[in-house]
Amino acid sequence: MGVSGSKDDLAGGVNSLIRDFVQGSPENSLRNAQQDKAWAEPLVGFSSGEDPLWQLFEDQIGPFHWTPSEIFALTFPKISARPDELRVVSWILPQTEEIKSEHRKQTLYPSEGWTRARVFGEEFNNRLRGHVVDCLLESGCPAVAPVLSPKWARQDSERFGYASNWSERHAAYASGLGTFGLSEGLITPLGMAMRCGSVVVKIQIPPTPRPYEDHHAYCLYFSQGRCGECIFRCPVAAITESGHDKVACERYHRQVIADYVKSHYGFEGYACGLCQTGVPCESQIPT
Repeated sequence: MGVSGSKDDLAGGVNSLIRDFVQGSPENSLRNAQQDKAWAEPLVGFSSGEDPLWQLFEDQIGPFHWTPSEIFALTFPKISARPDELRVVSWILPQTEEIKSEHRKQTLYPSEGWTRARVFGEEFNNRLRGHVVDCLLESGCPAVAPVLSPKWARQDSERFGYASNWSERHAAYASGLGTFGLSEGLITPLGMAMRCGSVVVKIQIPPTPRPYEDHHAYCLYFSQGRCGECIFRCPVAAITESGHDKVACERYHRQVIADYVKSHYGFEGYACGLCQTGVPCESQIPT
């Protein structure tokens, strides 16, 4: 299935392309006995390749962080594309109410549903990335999913520690889909309990207006000096008033949770996300 038409038609077509696949694909599954859905209805946004935020991200995160132009040129060296001709298509995959309800009760380890969404749901997210790219290519629009590129890799940021060539959360922020919280998760209109993905494509679609200027606008701790509920949800004190300790967080994932998931749920993988449920920003922009 391709996309075509005017700029607004193209935006609607890409939006429907993503929504239809999430809602209709049997691969959107937790792979449990009930074949429960991994993700609820998605949210989609667009940003321009000439948006100054992309250069700001590169300046702040590190020179290894791609702009849309850089990853497009790496993927399609023979296709000319000005930054203003490129769009980043970004989407939010919210956790289902059933998964959030189960996970909200946990205090030390992730629930099975949440873990399955992190492992098998992210595999579906990769299928979605590939599906969007294939459909856009079929329509004559060169496209690439940056995190699926063989050139994508983990990197070390002098300022932020663990990083990579492309951040899905920053792409969503640029595309008007949310702002960052104290835990460094992205608070979206559908909440922080979500995963996100994106594709860079040569296409003319109106960018989504950003209803914020501050990258912490939706976080009550930063915007109003109150809340901090995510601090108390973290079982290893990796979130404090100073921010998020990525090293402590990852150590807990790999050294504790990975063993727990294998011994209790019977598959390989890890997740946590306790700071994303049982908080005011779990399912909405908090007020």
